[in-house]
Amino acid sequence: MPVIDRFGGLDRRAEKHGEGAMAARDTGSSPAFGGAWTVRKLDILKRYLDAYTTALKKQPFRLIYIDAFAGAGWTGIGDAIVDGSAERAATIRNNPFDKLIFVEKNAARCRNLERLRAKHPERNIEIANTDANAFLADFRADRRPWRGVLFLDPYSTEVEWSTIEKIAGFEALDTWILFPTMAIARMLPTSKKPDDIDPKWAERLTKVYGDERWRELYRLQTMLFECDAVERSGGTEGLLAIYKRKLKSLFGNRFMSQTRTLRNSRNSPLFELVFCVGNPAGVGLAKNIAGHILERF
Repeated sequence: MPVIDRFGGLDRRAEKHGEGAMAARDTGSSPAFGGAWTVRKLDILKRYLDAYTTALKKQPFRLIYIDAFAGAGWTGIGDAIVDGSAERAATIRNNPFDKLIFVEKNAARCRNLERLRAKHPERNIEIANTDANAFLADFRADRRPWRGVLFLDPYSTEVEWSTIEKIAGFEALDTWILFPTMAIARMLPTSKKPDDIDPKWAERLTKVYGDERWRELYRLQTMLFECDAVERSGGTEGLLAIYKRKLKSLFGNRFMSQTRTLRNSRNSPLFELVFCVGNPAGVGLAKNIAGHILERF
């Protein structure tokens, strides 16, 4: 049976974990943990990784890929078992990454990643069984010989603004961020009074946004909660707009305003796929590649 989360979609923890789909392989049952939006997200990422590594084939840089919420390496969708982001990155053939780092806090998922690593002995794969924010906060590398791609695909609202600031300052990693618009919308009080929010959720939102600017939504989008609770998506544009303004302020012209909305089966927005360029010298090329993919796929 599908696991329904509080965000109006299928439980992404189950999608990442893959335990249900693993059992499905053994029992013949096929629970669904994602949807068309999951496949679209993964397809966009894979196309970018292919184009990115090809474009840098004749450049002297060493290439790195970091999957900050790597999951199990695959996911179950309906009757299908689909390669996840980690598996897709490991199978790049034309100018493959020199190093791949898969970060996953859950030990069971890491065991699946270990199997993925054994499946690709030709790849230099590091698996970090730790919190993604902590890993990226401590990430150290001489950025001069390195260029790469970072995929921030959290289960919910785990990505903290301090992590985004760290990556922006590193100036070497093109970054795809899956922003959880629906999850954040569901945290806000239906009373439209910011002070009515659960203190723990207020603390979480402040970590996501880096400050209390999320409270601006009550001035920007007064219609957010006037619709039915199940269709509480009317104000997601305001939630996203605040976050994108902060990204623009942080990354400057390395932030790409063009994004992709990922919707559930009821056509409600679940996530927004956002792109920021790593190195300032590569802004034109990276935006051209990412923009082309977002437009066509």
